[in-house]
Amino acid sequence: MTDRVTVIGWDGSPLTAAARSALSAATLVAGAAHHLALPEVPERAERIRLGSVSLAARRIAGHRGSAVVLADGDPGFFGVVRTLRAPEHGLEVEVVPAVSSVAAAFARAGMPWDDARTVVAHPRTLRRAVNVCRAHPKVAVLTSPGAGPAELALLLEGVHRTFVICEELGTAREQVTVLTSDKAADHVWRDPNVVIVIGGGTGTAGTGGGWIAGHEPGYPGGVRGWALPTRAAGAEPLGEGESEQLRAAQLARLGPRTGDLVWDIGSGSGAFTADAARFGAAVIAVDSDLAACTRTDAAARRAGVQAQVVHGHAPQVLERLPEPDVVRVGGGGAAVVAACADRRPERIVAHAANRDEAEAIGAALTSGGYTVECALLQCVELDPRGWEERERSVVFLLSGRAPDRAP
Repeated sequence: MTDRVTVIGWDGSPLTAAARSALSAATLVAGAAHHLALPEVPERAERIRLGSVSLAARRIAGHRGSAVVLADGDPGFFGVVRTLRAPEHGLEVEVVPAVSSVAAAFARAGMPWDDARTVVAHPRTLRRAVNVCRAHPKVAVLTSPGAGPAELALLLEGVHRTFVICEELGTAREQVTVLTSDKAADHVWRDPNVVIVIGGGTGTAGTGGGWIAGHEPGYPGGVRGWALPTRAAGAEPLGEGESEQLRAAQLARLGPRTGDLVWDIGSGSGAFTADAARFGAAVIAVDSDLAACTRTDAAARRAGVQAQVVHGHAPQVLERLPEPDVVRVGGGGAAVVAACADRRPERIVAHAANRDEAEAIGAALTSGGYTVECALLQCVELDPRGWEERERSVVFLLSGRAPDRAP
């Protein structure tokens, strides 16, 4: 029975001596159709078209002889190595790597990629991959059938990006196309392909790079902390609903993260939008006041993050927005909270200035099927020089969690 398998990466270049040696001794070879057509694959070897890697791994484990798996690019980078190494298969894996398709795509584009995010888009993860493209200025997307360039473009509606689409890298049919995202849905793209999504203007290109791949940890610009005082966050305070203490509590309950889409309804100063985006989430900020939209856009730019700002009245404007993961309702009361609950985000937070309003919001969350928590937050700002009171605010904080979603 086979307990060892050699995994060979293929990037279109001639195979290395180690790869040719492993193939020449193979009695079973698994791979895609173009891999199995390589002249180095022995005619006598059993051949498996690689669809489900788990199924192939079980057949390899039961095979008597020497097994080889061929895979595109670096098989250890979002590739077959992880599945083959699963304990249930009992396989010892030897890897002969090649240039990953992401590295090859950026090479074709002539761009550095140490500051890029890399995501995998399957039909089940497409929405989260799109949210990363909304939130970050340079993203490499490893696509799949049903989650390719056209689908990315359709879900990015309203957000301008440039696509660098690299089809069939390493083959004679390789093609690189550069176009704006709104044009990508008008074409039929060949698999496999990698899409580099660029835009937003907050990347590190031209700055000499950083010290960690992907992104700088913490706040952009090296600012330490979160829920900073509103002016320090790049915004102007607009009353007790904008206090940093309330904002900290809202962020703690929502927990925005990379891959999420956050709705910030009634964005006001833009401080919450900037904070949520600093956590890596994509943010759509909504406000009926055009001046507030301008402030929110400016706050995001000063904070070095990206956000989509929509001018319109909630709840009507919410109908055309993509599905959120978490929602902060900064204005609009129970009617807006009820409309948000209809979209089934995982969590919703809102605040109220008095008990009647708090009860109405709580009832809207409960009617929507949410588990509701309410806290009365009192904040007294003191002058540490004389310990005199500067400002006092009291506000009800309400949060709802969908019980059918992960906590």
